[in-house]
Amino acid sequence: MCGICGWIDFDRNLGGPDTRREIADMTATMAYRGPDDGGTWIDGPAALGHRRLAIIDIEGGRQPMTLQEDGRPALVLVYTGETYNYRELRQRLAALGHRFDTSSDTEVVLHAHREWGHSDPRIAVSELNGMFAYALWDSVKRELLLIRDRLGIKPLYYYPTGHGVLFGSEPKAILANRLAERAMDAEGLRRTLCYFADPYSTVFRGMCEVRPGHIVRVTRDGIQQMSYWQLIDSGHTDDVPSTVRRVRELLEDTIQRQLIADVPLSTLLSGGLDSSAMTALAARFSDERIRSFALDFVGYTDNFTPGPACGTPDGPYVQDVAKFVGTDHTDITLSADELMDPNVRAATLHARDLPLTMGDLDSSLYLLFRAVRQHSTVALSGEAADELFGGYRFFNDPARVQADRFPWFEISDGIALQSLDSGLVEKLDLPGYLDEQYRRALAEVPALTGPASADPHERRMREICYLFLTRYLPPLLDRKDRLSMALGLEVRVPYCDHRLVEYVFGTPWAHKTFDRREKSLLRAAIADLLPQSVVRRVKSAYPAIQDPTYDRMLRARFTALLNDRNAAVAPLLSVDGSRALLNANDNLRGVEHILTLQDFLTDYNVSLTV
Repeated sequence: MCGICGWIDFDRNLGGPDTRREIADMTATMAYRGPDDGGTWIDGPAALGHRRLAIIDIEGGRQPMTLQEDGRPALVLVYTGETYNYRELRQRLAALGHRFDTSSDTEVVLHAHREWGHSDPRIAVSELNGMFAYALWDSVKRELLLIRDRLGIKPLYYYPTGHGVLFGSEPKAILANRLAERAMDAEGLRRTLCYFADPYSTVFRGMCEVRPGHIVRVTRDGIQQMSYWQLIDSGHTDDVPSTVRRVRELLEDTIQRQLIADVPLSTLLSGGLDSSAMTALAARFSDERIRSFALDFVGYTDNFTPGPACGTPDGPYVQDVAKFVGTDHTDITLSADELMDPNVRAATLHARDLPLTMGDLDSSLYLLFRAVRQHSTVALSGEAADELFGGYRFFNDPARVQADRFPWFEISDGIALQSLDSGLVEKLDLPGYLDEQYRRALAEVPALTGPASADPHERRMREICYLFLTRYLPPLLDRKDRLSMALGLEVRVPYCDHRLVEYVFGTPWAHKTFDRREKSLLRAAIADLLPQSVVRRVKSAYPAIQDPTYDRMLRARFTALLNDRNAAVAPLLSVDGSRALLNANDNLRGVEHILTLQDFLTDYNVSLTV
């Protein structure tokens, strides 16, 4: 796992001292993503930068990596991520006459493009099984390709300029170049307030995100986007027992592939079905005893208060799994003081590059990753299983399912509208924005075929599943990547294996709920691997701290902000509405949102125009 960046300018030579310094500055912003090594490659109109976190072939996988032709670099690659089937691809390419100088997956990707991608890059990238984002410069064609994995696990941004493009794994790499403007407009503010509606745009004016499953081609003639993968209707014909067996087969194969690493590996264990199944399979196939880590809060289990999304504390179930499976387990216990530590909150903002927050959920995840990184360089996560198998309570809430909008989003959900100036709220028209994004997403949903297509509920659930996989999941994957890579920790997500996603997405909703519970297929596929307490456990959300000390500290900081007339966010706020928000007991997530927006505007020196 690494960080990449670059600069293409078809009207100038980027080899001068000033431009070399700028590409070095851009590359330096990615140092925490790649603490082990770094490098740049500059030739004429192209400048590529790379920072490396060494996972596979520690000595041989240095980048930027070139493929020579007639004594000159023909293809130059900067790559981040993992290609899990690189060994099979290497064998196929070797049989076709390719010769390799390293044992890294990066070199396999480079040769795959030489062999299969010369006429159409979609052919080459479709061969890859993994999580990745990379840039490939063809010095013969004078063409740059920006390529992102199918589900959007690894981030990749670009910024069109007058004569080319800037790109980077994170916005901060692009913003390190003087050509990039630090500006946010009304569209960026809408994205800030409703980021689970349109995860493919950015908050910075003029900056774009490479969509999952897409390639961006940059030439002197302009910028072109093309899709190489999308969710389709598979015409599923397997019965429930056959479907359960196939899910198990795919999970076993995926976990085995994702255990490959030349560095210490662990799992993130919550005691829920997803992470427990993943941990059990990892323990079964690993050559060494698996280390597992779980998050906890001071006094959380003893003082736990159940809620609609979180009915049971994780701790007892985590211990059940660790004992049943036999992991080398560690609990990471956090306090309110740690979550409100200004340095931690600044670190999470810097990691995400966005005025987006999940409050203590971000801080706790960052601190969990920091603790894990002291022991492991790679961790497996259960992210995406809820979106794939139907784990969230929204899937089984008839009112939410039938409502003609995103099922997870109410206009009042955590976006602090009441704290904003009424004129601004009217101008932003968030209900209209959400409806536009919702209609756009629905237009992408592949039509249901086969016997299930006659059932209106099946058709609607196909839409719901698509919305969760393409709109709800990407921000969560981005959050996990940013907060982990800020600490040089690679987090892998087995439930995002595209073969598993394709297969499960294609199954009828009746299959996914055949036992009248959430995640029926997953539960049936792995029930023999886990203690019955976990098999029977109802879905419980990622834990939020329940210590009243945290709420008091949050309110105190928000009060101080409201009293600061020079605050960057002050022109956006309604004082009366903000004080009403502060006094509400059920919407502190909105308070977190405003505080993070203030920090973002200040720390990033962003010009806001709405």
